[in-house]
Amino acid sequence: MASKAAYKRLTKEYVTMRREPPPFVWAAPDEKNILTWNFLIRGPSDSPFAGGEYHGVLQFPAEYPFKPPGIKMLTPSGRFHPDKKICFSMSDFHPGSWNPAWSVATILTGLLSFMLSDEMTTGSVTSSEAHKRAFAARSHAWNIAQPRFREAFPEHCSPLPRDLPNMGERERGVSAAAPPQHQAPQPLYVLPPSPGASSQSSATDKAAGEHGGVGVDAAWTASLGKVLWEKWRWGLLLALAVMVSRFSAPA
Repeated sequence: MASKAAYKRLTKEYVTMRREPPPFVWAAPDEKNILTWNFLIRGPSDSPFAGGEYHGVLQFPAEYPFKPPGIKMLTPSGRFHPDKKICFSMSDFHPGSWNPAWSVATILTGLLSFMLSDEMTTGSVTSSEAHKRAFAARSHAWNIAQPRFREAFPEHCSPLPRDLPNMGERERGVSAAAPPQHQAPQPLYVLPPSPGASSQSSATDKAAGEHGGVGVDAAWTASLGKVLWEKWRWGLLLALAVMVSRFSAPA
């Protein structure tokens, strides 16, 4: 179970992820457990992973952000063993080098950079560029056949892969004002309740159910009163103008 500090930090990071997604990566917490995040990485066009779609999991400890997460990539890539923990400087293999200021975006950006390198470590594999390109071409078809992917990213289960919210347009100096039609909208997830918040949330929901119409009725009444006041005011001004014109007219 997440600590209050972990829940607060991860909730803030999800808000930041939606507002300012880093290039080529996207992540969101599991609706039932905020310590488990599913992520997607899209291969940059100038890499052997071009066109690839890679699904993975971040498993945060209850002590986050003071301890690093475990990291797995599930989609075969030719770079990492599927469903096996990856060892690099921001993972739980190296708690001594972990910096609590690092975030989900930092971790995934670092993972993408590590993926594009040739450095070998626990969880990595060696393959040719041709093999990496072949895995990239098959990645989306492989993903949509996996229950874990379909549950985590239902909006990405289309016949063709969809772009992430940030495909690096800003970083390349390309205008993102008119995104491609196949670009996926940022998905909306329901964050799991914070620790100890169940009873408070239930009481709040019950009160809202009993008095849910009060705020709406008050707003509607205020709006109607404003409209009536405007009509009455303009009617009074018009009547005064008519009276003044009659009194000032020559006999």
